[in-house]
Amino acid sequence: MAMAGKRDWLDAGLVLLAEQGAPAVTIERLAERLGLSKGSFYHHFKGMGGYRTALLEHFETERTTRFVEQAEGAGEDRLHVLLSLVLAPGPGPELEIAVRAWALQDAEARAVQERVDATRVAYLTEISGDADLARALYLVVVGAGQVVPPLTGRGLKNALELVLGRRK
Repeated sequence: MAMAGKRDWLDAGLVLLAEQGAPAVTIERLAERLGLSKGSFYHHFKGMGGYRTALLEHFETERTTRFVEQAEGAGEDRLHVLLSLVLAPGPGPELEIAVRAWALQDAEARAVQERVDATRVAYLTEISGDADLARALYLVVVGAGQVVPPLTGRGLKNALELVLGRRK
């Protein structure tokens, strides 16, 4: 990769965050992972503070805003599309855990996590028409990521279907 853009640095940061947690996200590790110099980092970010702000925004965009936009594009079946995005394979559960852990230690991360949680529950409420159901679905997803080992794939899908199926 000869020239890395801002997004490359942010994507690499999300992967590193998911794998090793917020303390591991350093300029040195990011540069090493991308095979780039620290100068390339400073071309896009003023320093680690600015990078962490951008990384949190990128997390919110990738894991919340983009999901809502894709679900909205689905028309009638928004809940199904949203749940399939949440259930998609990848570093999702680990990334969610890492951001929640970061939010316990950092006010900026906590503010983003609060906003993400509120946005997600509000959207689930909008598409389900039921605030209690929305909260229950969200709690299943969050809780599934917190148990060790995390509940993913079929197990998480079964838990969500149970919540959805039990509603009258």
